[in-house]
Amino acid sequence: MLAVMTFRAVLVLSMLAASAARAGPPYVTDDPEPTDFQHFEIYLFQQGTETREGTGGAFGIDFNYGAAPDLQLTAVLPVEYEATPHGPDLIGIGNIELAAKYRVLHQDDVGWDVAAFPRLFLPSGSALVGEQHFSLLLPVWVGRDWDMWSTFGGGGCAIHRGGDAQDFCLAGWALTREIAPGLHIGAELVHQTADANGGKASTGIGAGLTYDIDEHYHLLAYAGPGLQNAAETGRTSWYTSILFTF
Repeated sequence: MLAVMTFRAVLVLSMLAASAARAGPPYVTDDPEPTDFQHFEIYLFQQGTETREGTGGAFGIDFNYGAAPDLQLTAVLPVEYEATPHGPDLIGIGNIELAAKYRVLHQDDVGWDVAAFPRLFLPSGSALVGEQHFSLLLPVWVGRDWDMWSTFGGGGCAIHRGGDAQDFCLAGWALTREIAPGLHIGAELVHQTADANGGKASTGIGAGLTYDIDEHYHLLAYAGPGLQNAAETGRTSWYTSILFTF
């Protein structure tokens, strides 16, 4: 039972990859840049994680709006799925996410962009998948751009209590480079403390790619292995999406 709870908690972590500004996805690590004022970013995404307990993840819509200068409002509507060797495949409405990213410092002024991005996860819309309680993630993200390079990272802690869940913290850092017009590649390192009673910490690496078809349509992809306690927390994770910007 604990292994299944840990497996479901890992899926909540994987949801973090789906909600961020332009340079966040496809990475788990986020960046401090909000959606441009009065502009939209809409991701149609699919993501997953494989552990020894099975495979699970989510697909859905990640909606971002630049509500004010330096302020991004986010809503993520996921359909989660689980496939384990010990039972039937499960699917249902997952943990809807509401969030706001606010940039408090600018690279032009202090050399780095800095933003807070609190995220509220609602109880799952299905008794079959997701977490059945509220949770709140409170991260701070920093980053900067120069020439063809971009780097960003940070982290925070989550209030994540209910059932066998426990509060946890996560941190990550990413580095990306534009290698051709509209084509960016990058890599990241992410660590998270245990998020369930009796659970284990996790560390993973990943490689990401973004390609701008034009100014409105973009393709994103990501994959990476787990390095620490991978059998329990994630042997492999992946993410793909189509991004619409306007």
